[in-house]
Amino acid sequence: MDDKLPVHSQKSFEELKKINQYNTEYWSARDLQPLLGYNHWRSFENAISKAAISCTQSGDEPDYHFARAQTDPRRQRINRRPK
Repeated sequence: MDDKLPVHSQKSFEELKKINQYNTEYWSARDLQPLLGYNHWRSFENAISKAAISCTQSGDEPDYHFARAQTDPRRQRINRRPK
């Protein structure tokens, strides 16, 4: 029996790791989505929500571990439909 997990991406966790201006490591959920085998964002977003609930239930603060991405206001203007 093979104990290896299926590979869904050519990149590893380490290759997807980012480091912010405070020298803190973080990962983008959008980058991790294919690595973890999720084809649709909605399914992965549901898994993230469940992980945040588990974090709370274990006595941790989910906001410390799960940061929401900030939307670029310039992008919102571009994507807005004309009235």
